[in-house]
Amino acid sequence: MTYSDESTTNVHYICQTYVEQKPGRDEQTSLKIGKQFQYSTAAEAQNRAEREAQSEDCAGADAYMISEDPESGEIGSPSFLVRLGNVPDTDDF
Repeated sequence: MTYSDESTTNVHYICQTYVEQKPGRDEQTSLKIGKQFQYSTAAEAQNRAEREAQSEDCAGADAYMISEDPESGEIGSPSFLVRLGNVPDTDDF
């Protein structure tokens, strides 16, 4: 049996869309997540975000990658590939 010191990291490429929620009592429109798609490459996620952002019912779209340590279950911060349209601040992640 061979042991390796290298830890395996899984990388996920995500396209996430946003839709606008109608104003509440404070009269401010807010964003909520619309759809999420996972892809095997960065290019696929970015292409989908570009297509989704052009949709009439989409306020904005992000394509990003995240790393996951399968041993601990920890997930890293998103690394954005593209941000299109009306999207939340990165501090909201």
